Amino acid sequence: MTTVSITSREGSSQTPRQNRRNVLGDGLSPYVSGGALAVIAAPAAGLTVAFPSLLHGVAVSNGNVRGTAVALLAVGLPVLIVAMIGTSRGSTRAFVVWLGTLGYLIYQAVLLCFATPMNNLFLLYVAYLGMAVWSTVMLLRATDLRAFAARLSDAVPARGIAAAALILVVLNAAAWLWKIVPATFSSRPVSVLDGTGLVVNPVYVQDLAIWLPLLTVAAVACWRRESWGLLITAAMLALFILESISVSVDQWFGSHADPTSPVSSMSMTPVFAVIAAITAGLLAWFLRAVDGAPG
Repeated sequence: MTTVSITSREGSSQTPRQNRRNVLGDGLSPYVSGGALAVIAAPAAGLTVAFPSLLHGVAVSNGNVRGTAVALLAVGLPVLIVAMIGTSRGSTRAFVVWLGTLGYLIYQAVLLCFATPMNNLFLLYVAYLGMAVWSTVMLLRATDLRAFAARLSDAVPARGIAAAALILVVLNAAAWLWKIVPATFSSRPVSVLDGTGLVVNPVYVQDLAIWLPLLTVAAVACWRRESWGLLITAAMLALFILESISVSVDQWFGSHADPTSPVSSMSMTPVFAVIAAITAGLLAWFLRAVDGAPG
């Protein structure tokens, strides 16, 4: 992909608007890989929900995993399919959501692989993770950033979205480091994992090593109105929406599985639902400045 700056300053377009083309060309590879991902992820999540006896972790973690799988089936995969269909019809808004949904699906696949004790579904989880990663590679490979830039109006709220994204980064990082740093410098670092049954929390690893740094760099590029930064930041907002919904669901399942566990709390279900709604408002603000069909 080639980096394109859509404006030299706020509100001043440098990208020609005539002869606008779709962000994805006519190639079928992203659609084939996306369809294959759905075919693999559906049974991975479905069997996790249908056969709880396959899960061998502590009760609360088993509940969390089943909640994650429910969110995948009820929200993640339907959004993926709808976004793919919308993109095939020329919607750039659907393309942004497609990319963000792939990020979400990778996130959940990592949890199934690394936050779930080895079970009979392990190879299915690995296949799901691999296909999620390669689906993302295929989609990015087919992305035309110049076409994406041409589908943005001059009113795109680049700096507002970038600022909001950076606030999300700071709040998310602070929430994890508030727990991790004191534990790391204590005589018992593993205390941060008490009650989870985990050796290492893959949520901490993913967020601090991959997703939050990615969003930080993308938000800076978004502030500068670079097309790749705008795309990745918006896609990350879609990821945050889906992940907040997923956390809301897994907190309910986890607390229901073990009401005495401090790891999950029913009270966090509405909290993350609100976070999802706020983030959805930010994404909608951005998508208002994106053309939905070729001009």
